[in-house]
Amino acid sequence: MVNIEGLKKGFDGFVALNGLNLQISKGSIYGLVGVNGSGKTTVIKHLAGVYTPDEGSVTINGKPVMDNAACKASIGYVSDEMYFFQSYHIKSLRKFYKNMYRTWDDLRFDALIQLMGLDTSRRVGRFSKGMQKQTALALALSIKPDFLLLDEPIDGLDPIVRKNIFDWIIGDVAERTMTVLISSHNLKEMDGICDTVGIIKNGKMLLQSDLDELKTDMANNPAFTHLPPSLDEIFIYAYRQDGNTNDNHQKGGAIHE
Repeated sequence: MVNIEGLKKGFDGFVALNGLNLQISKGSIYGLVGVNGSGKTTVIKHLAGVYTPDEGSVTINGKPVMDNAACKASIGYVSDEMYFFQSYHIKSLRKFYKNMYRTWDDLRFDALIQLMGLDTSRRVGRFSKGMQKQTALALALSIKPDFLLLDEPIDGLDPIVRKNIFDWIIGDVAERTMTVLISSHNLKEMDGICDTVGIIKNGKMLLQSDLDELKTDMANNPAFTHLPPSLDEIFIYAYRQDGNTNDNHQKGGAIHE
């Protein structure tokens, strides 16, 4: 169980998160959506233990993430911005990760690298952004994490690679009850993979719900011309309400006029 309560974070006078609440059940694929600057990446960096909260709590299975080495060892994190030792080859990264994570799986890494068609002899610094993202995804999945955090994971990837990656993720959720948080602008793709959605605006949660339940709750809403509405339509509608929704609608709650 991932739990964030009353999370606040500011940077040089700018309020990035303003009392945000978020809950993710074990084995869920959770889609965190919002416009640029809404606070998505800041949320993910708190869950990864990169940022310290100004106020509030961030816990996984009841234990704080910050300064918790055991908790962080169970997290796979793929950032929107690639951070690699530029002179490293994929073989060097394999060795680095293998020494860092007891759960590392060599056979899985080999299979993922082959699936993506990555050249292990090239330096990662010379890869395109898409190839670097594929490398990061292969590394994160090969540690067999309990919790996988993905910030814009499909940016720069072609459709075949995206499908292959999502197949691996769905397989891990089914076989190991891995918990996943995905932040992405591709709402159509999120609609097809996520079972739960959280819509964030100005550092606060507009709504948080099981996606199928949310669509069912929308059935009698005249704002939608065809049913069930897509995640894209729900997102636009939520933002147009200008924050009239709140955290009282977090479990299966609909957006109301």
